[in-house]
Amino acid sequence: MILSKQWHIFSAAPHRVMFFGGALQAVAVMVWLLTELLTSYGVLWHPLAWAIAPNAAHAWLMMYGLFPFFMFGFLMTTYPRWMKGSDIPRHRYMPAFLLLILGTVSFYLGLFFSHTLLIIAIVSTLSGWLLALYALLRVLLDTTHQNKRHPQLIFVALSLGWCSLVAYLVWLLSGNAAWLHLSIQGGLWLFLLPVFSSVAHRMIPFFTASALTHNYIPSPHWAWWIILAASAGHGLLQINNASAWLWLCDAPLAIVALYLTHSWGLRRSLKFPLLGILHIGFAWIGIAMLLFAVQSFVLFISNGETFIWRLAPLHALTIGCFSTLLIGMATRVTLGHSGLPMNVGKPINLMFIGIQLVAILRVLADILPIQTGHWLYVAAGAVWLACFGSWAVRYFPVYWRPRTDGRPG
Repeated sequence: MILSKQWHIFSAAPHRVMFFGGALQAVAVMVWLLTELLTSYGVLWHPLAWAIAPNAAHAWLMMYGLFPFFMFGFLMTTYPRWMKGSDIPRHRYMPAFLLLILGTVSFYLGLFFSHTLLIIAIVSTLSGWLLALYALLRVLLDTTHQNKRHPQLIFVALSLGWCSLVAYLVWLLSGNAAWLHLSIQGGLWLFLLPVFSSVAHRMIPFFTASALTHNYIPSPHWAWWIILAASAGHGLLQINNASAWLWLCDAPLAIVALYLTHSWGLRRSLKFPLLGILHIGFAWIGIAMLLFAVQSFVLFISNGETFIWRLAPLHALTIGCFSTLLIGMATRVTLGHSGLPMNVGKPINLMFIGIQLVAILRVLADILPIQTGHWLYVAAGAVWLACFGSWAVRYFPVYWRPRTDGRPG
């Protein structure tokens, strides 16, 4: 009886189950990565034999095993509010959650034991993703709200993410590395960046205008369209191995992102931690794309002979931007939809700062010589684990308790 009641509370809203799964994965993925790093460096035991290459596993665990939990938890909560529709019913989001969590668990088991389990994991994740897409599609179709541009474009990006995950499955089945390349580049530039930038464009000006009264916060659609077009262009160039030409897309994207960072009021937002962390997360897009543009232009003028900074621009984007926006949005939704005050204390502020430290350490690890960078990888992973571990410990109990204000959800 008690377990049934707790399960009913836990499954009462999509953000509860999805954020729970995402927080578990944020901790698990770094435990796995630190294990891989420390064993490959000979610090713990000897290098472990995985069913697939660690780089390919790391790409899946972050892109398809972590971010979708938080994305679907956030979007299943906000879609009905953006379009003034009904809440998504439990029978639509719970099967999606269970299939996604089954896919994640199966993937870890597959890394240790079986290539077949990895295939089962991807099929399970694709199935859960498809159910989540259907739940969002029903909101889009069943509402008559006039302005659906942001949710429609986000839905398209989520669908392209599903297609990119299909490419990962084809790679597992065929062994053709071109499919893995397509999956990673498609996932980054046709799925992740469009979703994060669209959510930021929709929500950051709104939150900022609410917090900074008597201030007009511009949110030009032309800037959003440039970001989406440049991201797609970058992805298509990467898929076709034209890295020396990426600066043609990356420079405009960086300029527009930095313009929005300035016009949205980054400095003023820092007075409010829950708002400031979103502004900081978005600011990383401009920084990352500037690094990408310089990296590509150096490759261009050197006729493809000089590749600087290794994966530093990529980690500025994925950790600096994606992970910061993820934790900022998840914290806001967790507090706001649990009836808790919309403020955070010193521990969460330190965690926000810690995520920025992870991004800086990871970027430096790729810029500095490899011998030094190895230990910065470990340091970045340890700080990540401390940050997300503390976040999980703080907010896990919230998902198992009723709202403090007595409202449903």
